[in-house]
Amino acid sequence: MTLEAKTRKPRAGLLLVASPRFKNLYGPKRGTYGERKEKAVEEIKASMDFLELVDPGIVYEREDAEKALKLFFDKDVDFVYAEFLSWSEDFAWIRFLRDCPAMPIIFANVAKPRMTFETTLDDDDFVDYLCAGTLVGSLEGSGSIKRIPRKGVKTVMGTREEITEKVRVFAEAARVRAILRRSTVGLMANMNEAMWSTYIDNYDLFTKIGPEIHYLPYSDYGAEIEALTDEEVETYANNLTSRYKMMPDVEYDKFIGCVKATLAIKKMAEKNGIDCYVYNDIDQATFRTAGCRAGFYPQWFNENVSVLVPEADIGAGLITYILKLLTGKHVNFIEPFHIEDDFGTFAGGHAGPNDHNDPAWQDNVVISRDVRFAKTNWKYAGAPFAWYRISPGLKTVAGLYEQGGKYKLITFLAESLSEKDTPQSTKKHLLATYSHTIFKPQVPVKQLWEQVLRIGATQHYAIVDGDCRAQLEDLAAIMGFEFYNLQ
Repeated sequence: MTLEAKTRKPRAGLLLVASPRFKNLYGPKRGTYGERKEKAVEEIKASMDFLELVDPGIVYEREDAEKALKLFFDKDVDFVYAEFLSWSEDFAWIRFLRDCPAMPIIFANVAKPRMTFETTLDDDDFVDYLCAGTLVGSLEGSGSIKRIPRKGVKTVMGTREEITEKVRVFAEAARVRAILRRSTVGLMANMNEAMWSTYIDNYDLFTKIGPEIHYLPYSDYGAEIEALTDEEVETYANNLTSRYKMMPDVEYDKFIGCVKATLAIKKMAEKNGIDCYVYNDIDQATFRTAGCRAGFYPQWFNENVSVLVPEADIGAGLITYILKLLTGKHVNFIEPFHIEDDFGTFAGGHAGPNDHNDPAWQDNVVISRDVRFAKTNWKYAGAPFAWYRISPGLKTVAGLYEQGGKYKLITFLAESLSEKDTPQSTKKHLLATYSHTIFKPQVPVKQLWEQVLRIGATQHYAIVDGDCRAQLEDLAAIMGFEFYNLQ
C-alpha cells in the first residue's frame, strides 16, 4: 500500500436519523424542527474534525437511507457513525441495517447536560422537547440491531465530549481494519518448521483478516544481494557506524555481509509492495543464500508504516503491523525469556532484526557479534546485529493467535525498565545476541503468565509505547477476535 493510504484520516459515513413527521413543526423563537436538526448536525460534524466525513444529509425517508448506502459504498468509508437525532420512525433505519454491506457501525446516544426548555406549554418549547427525544429514538433503534444481526456494531452512550472520544478510538480501529484488507504480507519463503504453533491458515488470513500473502523466493533474495552496488552497501554501513558504537571483536567483512543481507530485505519489500515482511531468519536456506541472518532494521520500514519481523510468524507480524498502524510509533518484537520471581519481572526480547531506530534511544544500541550464530559454519558466522536495550516506559504488549479458525488477541501493560531501574543489574546490555529489556507487568508476573498459559498462545508478542488497549479491544470486536485484556 502507499504511505498516503496508511496514514490518512479515518473515513466515516454519517447516518443521522430524524423524523419526517416533525420536520416542518415550527416554533417562533428557534425555527422548525428541521432547521434545529441541521444546526445539531453542524455541531456533530464540528466535534469530528479528526475524521474524513461522508455526509449524505439527514436521513428522513427510505430514499435517504438508500442514498446514504450508495454514497458510503462509493466513498469506501471505514465505518458508519449512527445517531438518532430524536424519536423517529424506524423504517429508514431498519432498511439501512438490512441492506448495508459488512462494515463497522458505532451507534451513539448523546446525553445532554440539561434541557433547553422548562415546560412544553408553548409551541417553541414543544418543538425543542421533540428535538430532545434522542433516548426514545435510540431505544427504538437498538432492538433492530439485535433483530437484524450484524457483526462489528458498537453501542455507546455519553455526553458529546465522551462520545467524541469513544468515536476517536473506534475510528482508529475501523481504519486499521480497512487498511488490513488492502495490505500485503510477504513471507520468505516458507513456514517455520521449528515452531508449528505459530502456523496460521493463509486462506483464513485473507478472508477473515484481510491481507494477501506473497511468498518471496530465496532465489530473488540471492539476486538482490548480488545486485547491490558498493555505493549502496557503503552508504548504509557508514550510516550504522556513524550512529552506533561497534564492539571491537566484530569482523568488518562479516559486518558487510550482514549489511547486504539487510539491504536485500529492504529491496524485496520495496519491489513487492510488502507492508508486513515476515522473515524466516532461522531457515537454513537463509544462511545458504546470505551467509547470515539480517541483523539490522532499515528505516524504510518506519518511513512507509510497514514492519519487519523474524521467525516466519505471520500472526506476530500482523500484531506488530496493527500496533504500527494504530500508533505510528516504533514497535518491537519480543518473546518472554524467563521470570525472576524475587523482583516480579520477566525478561523479553528477540534475536534478529528489531526496530532500533527510535531517535530518542540511539545510545541504547551497539553493533555486536551474534554470538550464537558465531558457533556455526556459515559464511558469515558471527556476523553482527544491532544489539538494542529496548526503550524504557509503559508498553502495550499484544499477541495474535489462531485456534480452530478463530483468532485470539491477548494484551496487557508492562513497564520496560531502564538499566538504572532494573533490580537485577545496572548493566545496559544483559542478554548477548538479543535485543531485550526487563519488564515489570501491571499484573503480578506469575499470575499474568498463568493466565496466558491457560488461554493458549505462542511465544511471540509485539510491544509499543503507551496504552492502546482500547483501540485493540474495538478492533477485536470489529474483526470477531476473542479479546483478552489481562489486568
